Amino acid sequence: MPMAPPPEILAAFEAAKGFMPADEGLALYAAATEAGRLGLPLLEVGTYCGRSTVLLADAARGAGVTALTVDHHRGSEEQQPGWDYHDPETVDPELGLMDTLPAFRRTLHRAGLEDHVVALVGRSPQIAALWNSPLALVFVDGGHTDEHATADYEGWAPHVAEGGLLVIHDVFPDPVDEFTGQAPYRVHLRALGSGAFTEVSATGSLRVLRRTGPGI
Repeated sequence: MPMAPPPEILAAFEAAKGFMPADEGLALYAAATEAGRLGLPLLEVGTYCGRSTVLLADAARGAGVTALTVDHHRGSEEQQPGWDYHDPETVDPELGLMDTLPAFRRTLHRAGLEDHVVALVGRSPQIAALWNSPLALVFVDGGHTDEHATADYEGWAPHVAEGGLLVIHDVFPDPVDEFTGQAPYRVHLRALGSGAFTEVSATGSLRVLRRTGPGI
């Protein structure tokens, strides 16, 4: 399978609501394509409206595996009203709460990828506590507080199979990015310091690590 998405998939990625730039998306797709060769599912934490899910789902389709995506769809901290990343279009007018699930489903439908994705709707730690199967890839792109980023790492990194990939988004070493990127950066440092993961590539704020040892 090619390491770059076909034009229609890249177009679906770019058309979907989200914050991942194209170069990081291409790096994620390449990682997902490589990991898919292990014959195990690909999982992301942090679905939002399905922008990155499109890439994982197409890679999963090519590998004959399933993409899994975990999100409660009520938005992370920086996406709530009053914050820079808030999009009023994602608010349920009846409840007055964010609900990105309908936008996510539309994204997948338009991309023709609904049959290749399982959406796990709920809190990441609760779902991780029930999970007991190995994964070829775990993409951590959920909440950006230390509490949430650490919980995502501790909940899902243990399931990365030997030779599988751990991908961390929004890794910003500069303290000026304290809210959006310092928690993922600290998780990245922890993964590297664990001896369980070795960095493979860095593209923008995206880090790709391979499991090369036990533990987290």
